[in-house]
Amino acid sequence: MSPTNLLQQLIPISLLLLLSTATTLVLSHYHSDTSPYSTTPQSDWKPARATYYAAADPRDVVGGACGYGDLEKSGYGKATTGLSTVLFERGQICGACFEVRCVEDLRWCIPGTSIIVTATNFCAPNYGFAPDGGGHCNVPNAHFVLPIEAFEKIAIWKASNMPIQYRRIKCRKEGGVRFAIDGAGIFLSVLITNVAGTGDIAAVKIKGSRTGWLPMGRNWGQNWHINADLKHQPLSFELTSGGGVTLTSYNVAPNNWNFGQTFEGKQFQS
Repeated sequence: MSPTNLLQQLIPISLLLLLSTATTLVLSHYHSDTSPYSTTPQSDWKPARATYYAAADPRDVVGGACGYGDLEKSGYGKATTGLSTVLFERGQICGACFEVRCVEDLRWCIPGTSIIVTATNFCAPNYGFAPDGGGHCNVPNAHFVLPIEAFEKIAIWKASNMPIQYRRIKCRKEGGVRFAIDGAGIFLSVLITNVAGTGDIAAVKIKGSRTGWLPMGRNWGQNWHINADLKHQPLSFELTSGGGVTLTSYNVAPNNWNFGQTFEGKQFQS
């Protein structure tokens, strides 16, 4: 076989290998490594969009619609998110965990990455803008507002308003559920944090040594309240998660508990 004929046969094979390699590179950009936190199948990914707030912005550092206060001291750090109206569920979603990944944009997405974030705040709608014209958190948009530290793990910051996919996952926490007791007189307010499993709480009951189980009302976020004289009694709590699982922690607070103290109970399975 002449050198010319051999070259003519090798050129199509080389082009085929080049196209195959290019296709693999493009597809690998959209592959997300499975996180050890992920428990749901790929089919449960849902579309949304995400923006970020800068580190100099005080929003979400202290406060927030879920009532967690200082997110660093509460153990949530920068792995948090604010959610739009259609995702926030009037605060019941507070504490839930999500896996988020960037999609569809070859310029800005960081390939093969995803982040785990906890719902800690509400992204309020801005009805001065249309949902597709600046009203990022308006109905019917599914929208995440991330700290820039979290956003930059899945996308380049210049991307700004990015298409993403998200899915709900189980939360993993160290230690037990925490109960921060506040109030005055017979008004008792309890902030519930560090919740594993579904992460969110749908119902709470409290019990003193001289009472039966008393239902508490949701004040806001994961702050729960009741008007009852429970001083000088050990306090027990019954929690029902958003997934319908009930967890009972007896004698979480001793009979000499006081306002401003935090106690730790049992933990949901993750």
